[in-house]
Amino acid sequence: MGDTRQGFFCCLLLEREAQSFVSALKGQSPEQPLELCGCAGCLLPTTGFVPENGLDPDEEPLLRKNPRRFVIFPIQYPDIWKMYKQAQASFWTAEEVDLSKDLPHWNKLKADEKYFISHVLAFFAASDGIVNENLVARFSQEVQIPEARCFYGFQILIENVHSEMYSLLIDTYIKDPEKRDFLFNAIETMPCVKKKADWALKWIEDRESTFGERVVAFAAVEGIFFSGSFAAIFWLKKRGLMPGLTFSNELISRDEGLHCDFACLMFHYLVNRPSEERVREIIVNAVEIEQEFLTEALPVGLIGMNCTLMKQYIEFVADRLLMELGFSKVFHAENPFDFMENISLEGKTNFFEKRVSEYQRFAVMAETMDNVFTLDADF
Repeated sequence: MGDTRQGFFCCLLLEREAQSFVSALKGQSPEQPLELCGCAGCLLPTTGFVPENGLDPDEEPLLRKNPRRFVIFPIQYPDIWKMYKQAQASFWTAEEVDLSKDLPHWNKLKADEKYFISHVLAFFAASDGIVNENLVARFSQEVQIPEARCFYGFQILIENVHSEMYSLLIDTYIKDPEKRDFLFNAIETMPCVKKKADWALKWIEDRESTFGERVVAFAAVEGIFFSGSFAAIFWLKKRGLMPGLTFSNELISRDEGLHCDFACLMFHYLVNRPSEERVREIIVNAVEIEQEFLTEALPVGLIGMNCTLMKQYIEFVADRLLMELGFSKVFHAENPFDFMENISLEGKTNFFEKRVSEYQRFAVMAETMDNVFTLDADF
């Protein structure tokens, strides 16, 4: 079966252009006939997405064709909607992070510390784009309930902010144009980054895997692939270094925690979930790659952290993710980093619900009654 992305067409184009595009697509992929949906500019396969694994999406409430997917109200999934509103309340922009004090700190760092930080930032700058690729190419097209689509849409926005922030950090710290270009192209220039990127990308391209397997895989990307690097940057905060970098890290770690939590919520809505054995296989594989990344390819020893404890921390994070997904622990590891308690995956004020310095847009989460229209307001 051809790439399902060819079944999507921008609603902003004219009907005539859409019709000609339909004909072209039919010529390219006769095994997947496409028709216009009710909207003149919108192209969707009228039979719905059918993956090559043979599972019928109609068996899954999240994936079942939904003619009401274009309208948000009435809310059918209040817990999913609440998480979308949480994401809204936590919105921020790169311009709000002050980097003016970072450069003097950067100039005083050891060469090994600069090497480590710049390479971690290079991974992050590329990884958010990969997450968005999955959201645009797969999840947003497969999931048919508007509440989840709202969350994915907002996640795409904030992942762009993350990517901009990481790119801005590289641009601020690295003055040599060649070194900057090397870091901005990390997926091609750095084998250790490429390995992590390839693992994530294979799930986007995989037409055999189930939606549930891919939800777990991207929960692992945002919950495990990011966790060790977050911890490494928080290690710098413990030392009183790089306030702009560490504050942006707080904001981003909170966002990614919410994204990981959302993946767990979506997983619990699935009827056909992957087996515990399959979930463990995906999680353990991600753990091995992350441990190799931060203890061999780009060892945290470069900034004075203990590699053995970092391995343990990654296992601790993986265990907490498994429990959030409804399964038992694999590693039974304890958190070795006391400074990470505030963003660990444990407790109510955890990695998934972290609020940094009360930084959130409170009005978004206010009760509906607080927003009653009045003519008596002071201006």
